[in-house]
Amino acid sequence: MNSQMIDKGNDFDFGRTSAAYAAYRDIYPKSMYDKLISFGIGKKGQQILDLGSGTAVLPVNLSHTGAQFVAADISENQVAYGKRLTDQKGIPNIRFKVCSAEETGFADNSFDVVTAVQCFQYFDAEKVADEITRVLKPQKLFCKIFMDWLPLEDAVIAEMEKLVLQYNPAWSGNSFDQYRYRYPEWAEGRLMIDTIHSYDTVIEFSKEAWLGRIMTCRGVGASLPEDEVKAFEREYRERLKKYAEPLRLKHQIHIEIYRSMKQPCATE
Repeated sequence: MNSQMIDKGNDFDFGRTSAAYAAYRDIYPKSMYDKLISFGIGKKGQQILDLGSGTAVLPVNLSHTGAQFVAADISENQVAYGKRLTDQKGIPNIRFKVCSAEETGFADNSFDVVTAVQCFQYFDAEKVADEITRVLKPQKLFCKIFMDWLPLEDAVIAEMEKLVLQYNPAWSGNSFDQYRYRYPEWAEGRLMIDTIHSYDTVIEFSKEAWLGRIMTCRGVGASLPEDEVKAFEREYRERLKKYAEPLRLKHQIHIEIYRSMKQPCATE
């Protein structure tokens, strides 16, 4: 994958990290899923399309609600590991599809909810907004979610970012500050804002889980040559020795829920 707005246009591929991704990227706290449910995401019987689903982290964690999910991702490797995980867990209500977010191939008006977690920045925003609007039923919901770590408030995270930048100076996934919402141009004429909710949280990681999470990030496992990935792992593993366990790391979670402006067809 390549975008001039991300990492100075350098290529990255999360499919390279799929084995570790499946093991270490189930990182979102229960509070996030509870909030989604309270906002109407995951109701029994809902048809939900999760774009950029990776190994289906969100569908797996909401599967108990009785909603029906399609986990869609452009990476065949990510989808393969997602299928393996759901088979192991015996989760029957998640289907998978390899496709781009901009061209899913689903019929018009197929879904009650579309979700995108930690991935919208990788899409062509205008094209994916058109696709979301097309596959959503009239006046149904699109939920965009992102979780930022907070390096300006957390010394462990700040040190990690400095090390990643030593290995990958082009990496732009750093220096996040408190989020300030602004209604986006891609939503205009398609999606009206329904709910905006941001909150700070502390997430606990074992050192091994945090190392695995960082190894799968865009700036390391998804982009660096294999020898540099291994060198980074050795160095960061050594640096983590000075910290007490578990690591308690500051994050901020952003939930944006939009309602389709598409109107139902008039009945005769």
